[in-house]
Amino acid sequence: MKVVVQKFGGTSVRDEAGRAKAIEHIQIAIEQGYKVVVTVSAMGRKGDPYATDSLLDLVGFPASNISSRERDLLMSCGETISSVVFSNELKRAGIHSIALTGGQAGFITNGDFTKAKIIKMDATRVEEELDSHDVVVVAGFQGRSEENEITTIGRGGSDTTAAALGASLQADFVDIFTDVEGIMTADPRIVDSARALDKVTYNDICNLAYQGAKVIHPRAVEIAMQAEVPIRVRSTYSVDEGTLVTSSRESEAGKDIPDRLVTGIAHISGITQIRVLAKEEPYQLQSEVFKSMAEAGISVDFINISPSGVVYTIEDLYTNRAVEILENLGYTPEVIRNCAKVSTVGAGMTGVPGVTAKIVHTLTEAGVQILQSADSHTTIWVLIPQDDLVTAVNALHKVFELDLE
Repeated sequence: MKVVVQKFGGTSVRDEAGRAKAIEHIQIAIEQGYKVVVTVSAMGRKGDPYATDSLLDLVGFPASNISSRERDLLMSCGETISSVVFSNELKRAGIHSIALTGGQAGFITNGDFTKAKIIKMDATRVEEELDSHDVVVVAGFQGRSEENEITTIGRGGSDTTAAALGASLQADFVDIFTDVEGIMTADPRIVDSARALDKVTYNDICNLAYQGAKVIHPRAVEIAMQAEVPIRVRSTYSVDEGTLVTSSRESEAGKDIPDRLVTGIAHISGITQIRVLAKEEPYQLQSEVFKSMAEAGISVDFINISPSGVVYTIEDLYTNRAVEILENLGYTPEVIRNCAKVSTVGAGMTGVPGVTAKIVHTLTEAGVQILQSADSHTTIWVLIPQDDLVTAVNALHKVFELDLE
């Protein structure tokens, strides 16, 4: 049995027009002799009735009184609704289909509500349904714990659902359908000259995804990489095969892979920088600050620790709560809201001198203030005011000639 897994995101299944385009891709796969396993996200984005954020608004999240367990019950509804609606439209198109929840499809997770990890994948039910159906539609983003509780597997979880199904079913491809032509050198909504890449390695797209490129979730890439299942990132509104994510850019075995100096520019907005200065014992401050954030469930990033204090970032959503916690501990945090993290990503920059200098010079010339910076072998990060985001990303995209083939 030849199997392909196709994932359709919220914008692809938001309305009948989008779902009709998605069904065209499914029909093409069936004509090519495939059985198709479809993973769907909740329909639309915030403001649309059944989108995840709209469901959370019903309880006033994050200032709500529900437990994490109840939040998973609520959030899982969006994908469940989407799977049934989509399966219904497949049947109207004459395609034999059935909808399953994540739990029914064999996703067994731990009990870490809202960010559960898949601990076992048993696709037996999916395989059985494929014997009598052309398409199995699986609600993304969700599973069930060994205690039979409904769980969700974190933002971007529908990508992870698709990759886990692809790995378990040994699919020929996992197709991630989105509203862009593939993996882009930057977000095309803010960089007009951004272009789609024909091929990228698992490592490159993992780095881009972790730094804010929203076309695919990094956990999905890691699962596919481990199982050696190729991923194609494609547009719902095009028949083009998009970007192939695989282990190598070269077809000839034994040949060195010519790493790009820079593969792309990624960004994350909606960030707050918090600086806490030490008054007496710096080691106590470091311990207290990060322990208090962890106990409040606030994820920290972009951490700099020095004898004078600590600097880190959090999502804007949690700023007021974080400030309240720090003040209750007796600290007076310095807070800069509305920041953005811009990341220059490329395996080819490892060991190459001058890349950081080029980034700093380019942003300085563009009048962009750098609030914080850090680097690894393959990524250089800068924190900047969010108002300068478009200027910064366009400047870096241009200076590294990412608009050129």
